[in-house]
Amino acid sequence: MNQSIDAVELLRQAVAIPSFSGREAAVGEFLVDQMRALGYSRAYVDRAGNAVGEIGPVNAEHTLVMLGHMDTVPGQPPVRIENGQLYGRGSVDAKGPLCTFIAGTARVGALPGWRFVVVGAVEEESATSKGARFIRDRFLAEGRLDACVIGEPSSWNRLTLGYKGRLLVDFHAEATMGHTAGENAVGIGDAAVRWWIGVKTLAETFNTREEGAFAQILPSLRTLHTDSDGLRDWVDAKVGLRLPVGLDIHWLQARLATLAEDCNGTVHSYGYEAAYRGPKNTPLVRAFLAAIRQQGGKPGFKVKTGTSDMNVVGPAWGVPILAYGPGDSRLDHTPQEHVEVAEYLRAVEVLAVALRRLAGA
Repeated sequence: MNQSIDAVELLRQAVAIPSFSGREAAVGEFLVDQMRALGYSRAYVDRAGNAVGEIGPVNAEHTLVMLGHMDTVPGQPPVRIENGQLYGRGSVDAKGPLCTFIAGTARVGALPGWRFVVVGAVEEESATSKGARFIRDRFLAEGRLDACVIGEPSSWNRLTLGYKGRLLVDFHAEATMGHTAGENAVGIGDAAVRWWIGVKTLAETFNTREEGAFAQILPSLRTLHTDSDGLRDWVDAKVGLRLPVGLDIHWLQARLATLAEDCNGTVHSYGYEAAYRGPKNTPLVRAFLAAIRQQGGKPGFKVKTGTSDMNVVGPAWGVPILAYGPGDSRLDHTPQEHVEVAEYLRAVEVLAVALRRLAGA
């Protein structure tokens, strides 16, 4: 059996293993080995490829799932610890929060009546969310779950209660090729531009009734590409929309399709996740608030304009849920991604205290 390593070395080594979405096997095996060395009751890679560690009996009266993710976006900035900061892809999003779960839960160990399940999910950074969907269905089938913590950066003294929803939309239009100097000639790219302007106008009209980004539709143009085979021209564009809680997705999809028809194009939507916001007054939230205060922090709450695996499991499970983890989410996906080592260690301690409080230990 491998010898366990300390919390900082756990994170450093995890960050040093590339694990882009769909290629997480190596870091998964590493994390499973470390959870075994740290004394987890069970540690294994499940059928979806998730790295899973459990402490406590399978038939415990209470179960808490800590759902992080071990995949990252592409790019591998040099991994190093410099001036008290640990740099590297995933140090913030989201191997930092996941290693917080692994180290903090090991520090607590088994508590009477509880089973703690730590999950390093695959494919969170892609539209598939394969790992979270597998875990969602597993615990729906088990029928025994009391609470969930999502592993995402919020800073050590903040709790995230909600995430906006998401819809991805592909636009396509074609036309017979013509000379751009011809009479009334317009390039095929104009169709996508007119559709994109329509999408922005739709969002702006909706947003006049709402205050704050969390309650608004936030569109972004991801890609736009034109091409030709010498006989026909075509254009493809991809748009992402961040969606508020309670939005009628069927209304939105119908409006996007109508806008496309007006531009002689078609749309295909996918990757939909409904926005979700968890309750504030729960035993889980109170345990974390008390733990942050015990570490000398002034706790606060956040909602985020991105999405996470909370969108996948929150509506299905209907249990108390929040997201927690060290790091500044503004550094997500950037070449400068890094976490303060001191903040990471403080988050490990907050998690350990919160687990003990939740379990009444």
